[in-house]
Amino acid sequence: MLRLSHVFKTFNPGTVNEKRALTDLCLHLAPGDFVTIIGSNGAGKSTLFNAIAGSFDTDEGSIELDGKDVTFAPEYQRAKSIGRLFQDPMRGTAPGMTIEENLALAAGGGGWLSKLSRGDRERFRERLALLEIGLEDRMRQPVGLLSGGQRQSLALLMATMVPPKLLLLDEHTAALDPSAAEKVLRLTEEIVAEHKLTTMMITHNMRQALELGNRTLMMDSGRIVLDIGGEERAGLTVEDLLERFRSGAGKDLDNDRILLSD
Repeated sequence: MLRLSHVFKTFNPGTVNEKRALTDLCLHLAPGDFVTIIGSNGAGKSTLFNAIAGSFDTDEGSIELDGKDVTFAPEYQRAKSIGRLFQDPMRGTAPGMTIEENLALAAGGGGWLSKLSRGDRERFRERLALLEIGLEDRMRQPVGLLSGGQRQSLALLMATMVPPKLLLLDEHTAALDPSAAEKVLRLTEEIVAEHKLTTMMITHNMRQALELGNRTLMMDSGRIVLDIGGEERAGLTVEDLLERFRSGAGKDLDNDRILLSD
């Protein structure tokens, strides 16, 4: 489904601000893989997502999605196959438009009420009801009036309204309060399972990284230092994960946000 081969990326090369962000990174995801990714700030997690999404050109290497080479494809073309949620709930929706207009845009049918049929509205209402937060009764309300958790739930629904070939979740619950984060995470699991989506999720929670999905990656300095799944992953504890990181990276994980997460 997704294959990255020997990908390199350096920002500001040849300057005092030079930063090697990805180093000879290789990765293969099979259809239906749900991969959790953990690493300190600056490890290259979001840079990896940006490379996959086409936010910039990589310096070397190739990227294939569903058997097609997209290494030089622009971001807007890849967006047809890639759904993405960000840490900031405000980035995935259009605040000045209504809930149903946002959903219409996500479904590819245009954002104006005049283009929506009764069938469209009923379909949107059914999908919104799955969120169990009452948005199905507020479809003509501007999205800008929703809470962060409500907007992130809506953004998740929008990103998967037309099931993408790949779903990228960049710490999509980190900015939410614990209750909202738990609801969005539960909804994520349900939608991924329903559509059998190939998914990559960045998290700072080590327990989450072991419990969700079928595979866990740990990154450091633009490299994947651990890639584990199956029965081997099922038996790991957080302490085991820290030891595996130490072995792969040659140093201890020193990110307080990760170490203090539960």
